[in-house]
This record gives sequence, structure tokens and C-alpha cells, in this order.
Amino acid sequence: QVQLVESGGGLVQAGGSLTLSCTASGSIFSINAMGWYRQAPGKQRELVAAITSSGRTNYEDSVKGRFNISRDNAQNTVYLQMNSLKPEDTAVYYCNAEGVVAADSVGDYWGQGTQVTVSS
Repeated sequence: QVQLVESGGGLVQAGGSLTLSCTASGSIFSINAMGWYRQAPGKQRELVAAITSSGRTNYEDSVKGRFNISRDNAQNTVYLQMNSLKPEDTAVYYCNAEGVVAADSVGDYWGQGTQVTVSS
């Protein structure tokens, strides 16, 4: 069974940095894309950044130049380095794995979410 486990959230002051990590476990053969979404109170979940297995990246406009997504394909792990954090980055951040091919399943998976709070 495929599971995504996230870590690295927390409380940080504006201008600070945090790094999120997410590891997919299970009998996984391949993962097409991995990414991070976030959901603030009262708002819809939105894509923050994504990276394909070949390393192609995509960022939401408000985080370009501040966030960096990277991936370790051998470890099925994705990272989100967040710099120059702003209060508006406060949200629950969710890891997503898209196009997962595993021994007993094929599909998309979500992590449980990790809280990021940026104080002003």
C-alpha cells in the first residue's frame, strides 16, 4: 500500500525559511510527478510547485524565486525549500504523488498535510 509521509512544517517568522519533505513508501515502481499543494483557511487547495520524474518544474506565481522544489527519484522523496516566507504563505501543505505505479495499485496519492505558519 502506497503512503506519503510529510515532515518539516512549523512556525517561522516572516523572512525565514523552512524545508518540507515527503517520502512515498510501498512497493513503488515509478512516480510520474510529485508536488506540493496548500490550503489556507477558507480558501481552495492550490498547487504550489510540482516536479516530474525528468526534473521539469512548475511553480505558482507567488512563490517563484522564493521556493525551490527538488526530488530524489531513488528515494521517492520530494522536497520544498521555502525562503523569504510571508504571512500569506501560512497554510496546510499537502504532498501529492501523481501517476504512481506500484506492485498492487496505480493512482494518485496525498499526504496527511503539514502546517506551515508564518508570523509577521
